Amino acid sequence: MTFNDTIIRAYKGEETSYTPVWFMRQAGRSQPEYRKLKEQYSLFEITHRPETCAYVTRLPVEQYNVDAAILYKDIMSPLPAIGVDVEIKSGIGPVIDNPIRTLEDVERLGTITPEVDVPYVLDTIKLLTEEQLTVPLIGFSGAPFTLASYLIEGGPSKTYGKTKAFMYANREAWTALMEKLADMTITYVKSQIKAGVKAVQIFDSWVGALNAADYRTYIKPVMDRIFSELKNENVPLIMFGVGASHLLKEWNDLPLDVIGLDWRTSIEEARQLGVTKVLQGNLDPAILLSDWETIEMRAKAILDQSIKDGNHVFNLGHGVTPDVKPDTLKKLTELIHTYSRR
Repeated sequence: MTFNDTIIRAYKGEETSYTPVWFMRQAGRSQPEYRKLKEQYSLFEITHRPETCAYVTRLPVEQYNVDAAILYKDIMSPLPAIGVDVEIKSGIGPVIDNPIRTLEDVERLGTITPEVDVPYVLDTIKLLTEEQLTVPLIGFSGAPFTLASYLIEGGPSKTYGKTKAFMYANREAWTALMEKLADMTITYVKSQIKAGVKAVQIFDSWVGALNAADYRTYIKPVMDRIFSELKNENVPLIMFGVGASHLLKEWNDLPLDVIGLDWRTSIEEARQLGVTKVLQGNLDPAILLSDWETIEMRAKAILDQSIKDGNHVFNLGHGVTPDVKPDTLKKLTELIHTYSRR
């Protein structure tokens, strides 16, 4: 089997013969094979079964011919190891019965030993990287702010009011929480790299809820620490968040390699803001529910900027939604590969 490392070279800013592509949430959700599995197992049950989890992870590579696999799991996966009782409820998302309210709650959080606490994640990675994949495997973790938002809110939120109030009013507890979650993230990600992932994406999905000044004060120092420690692992490091165009310059200062754009900011606009990192993105996932003519037009518009820019990996501006047809993703991947070939 020939190993295709195009996406890693693109992440490093090297010249490639075409624009590589993968899709956030490409594993699961919209795939009929996955839906059949979900009739038997929950998300956490699938991730605890390395053979099954590896199957779900590699399906998009086999079906769509994308240039990377993204490990099938959830950003909540490591939290039970540090003492968080979390449940993924259908139609709601992660729900936590014992939300954090005080410094004492933060101090009760433990530490993670991946080989003991999440061996199934590492076993899945080894299965994929040693036997099954012909493209790089991307590992990931949630970032401290986004994880904290679930820990404090008790579940998904539209305003993050409790999280912000805790951050503003309990500086000592907030700092302690950020450091605990940073410790967990660093240890968890390093174990994924050791097991075989070739790149890592940090999802700070909801950090766009903060303004730039608050980001610099309450979040950026801990993100700098995370990326600084992971930089020594010598794999591409990717940052992604939603509605965070006002934070792109802050991310550009961090010791990371790639910045993921959501659909609100184009490649050209990011460059005009002064972003110099390799970019990833950023087709609006909703466009995938449109007619092919519209999908093709919008994808080519991004690729025209991508080809001109030369430092870009195609992706969506957020994750694949459950109602996207797998054939659409296959056709889109083929379009990206053929249209961008140079």
